[in-house]
Amino acid sequence: MAKKDNVLAVLSLSGGNDGLNTVIPYTNGLYRDYRPTIGVAADKVIPLTDELGLYPTMGPLKKYWDEGKLAIFLGIGYPHPSYSHFRSMDIWHTCEPDTIGVDGWLGRVIKEFDPSADNVLTGVNYGRGLPRALAKEGVPVASVGNLETYGLLTGIDGQDQRAQALDIFARMYSPTVGRGYATDYIRRTGTDALKGADVLSTAPSKYTSKVTYNNTAVGQYMKNIAQTHLADFGTRVLYTTSPYNSFDTHASQLAAHDRLWSDVSTTVDTFYTDLRDHNASDNVLLFMFSEFGRRVSDNGSGTDHGAASVAFAVGEHVKGGFYGTYPSLDPSQHAEGGNLQFNMDFRSVYATILDEWLGLNPTPIIGGSFEKVRFL
Repeated sequence: MAKKDNVLAVLSLSGGNDGLNTVIPYTNGLYRDYRPTIGVAADKVIPLTDELGLYPTMGPLKKYWDEGKLAIFLGIGYPHPSYSHFRSMDIWHTCEPDTIGVDGWLGRVIKEFDPSADNVLTGVNYGRGLPRALAKEGVPVASVGNLETYGLLTGIDGQDQRAQALDIFARMYSPTVGRGYATDYIRRTGTDALKGADVLSTAPSKYTSKVTYNNTAVGQYMKNIAQTHLADFGTRVLYTTSPYNSFDTHASQLAAHDRLWSDVSTTVDTFYTDLRDHNASDNVLLFMFSEFGRRVSDNGSGTDHGAASVAFAVGEHVKGGFYGTYPSLDPSQHAEGGNLQFNMDFRSVYATILDEWLGLNPTPIIGGSFEKVRFL
């Protein structure tokens, strides 16, 4: 059987996930000092080493750690961090921390794979709107609210509503790329997405499974990603985002993290179990990230916007383990504002994915040369 092309799936954890309470330095006394109200008790942590462990509801991911197929990136971020959701996410999406970027890094990837835009399903996003990561002029991306409505804006009834939705998208993109470009881009993308709708609509009917996904946005979108992958449409990039700012845990963080990480961890396990049941997991790499971490000190019931965080990669070809160094909790080593200091540039992880997994030259895609992280 011919080897299938490698596929990248991305799950964006929107809102700024608290890395310090996700991969927990549970034996570090400073962690207890800084987290008097939301610190996780050592006996509740899922230990990975004598020093670091996972949040209590992340149990389903422990299996992949034990299999050596879960990579955890510590201290991930970028220089001169922004504490704005929009700006920080834009930086992760465009790889341009110093200027406002127009093209998304995955838009550039799709252009490399399909320069003539022959396959409008080379890249598919699940969720409303189009993440900047996938945006590039001349690159069609189907952006799917769900597999019953197929395609950017196609689930909207009536010309007035459709025009209003186009206007909203244009407003989102106009401040940075210009209204004319935004409107033209969105209209073209919507038209191209419609071309793929008939093809995409066949995915659910081709799909049978022994697993049941969570009835949540993350669960259903990851199910859609599995359905699309299993339908063999030639899709190389599959993207989805947790509900908008769901990981923005300024208050009631423990309850929120219980729910969020239970959902994400269970869904990731279900997703890979599903692919394995179909002998279709070997060529899929899943990457999970968030736009920034949270402050070292809690605020009484949650955490405020911070800097360095953690990210994850899961896959059959991942060399599992920790990559990077856990940022010091010593106050003398903090970044400005009481934040963890990053020590791994996210573009190093991108460079590895691009070169080692997707077979592309990373330099023009991420705008420079970055040392690779040898997790593949």
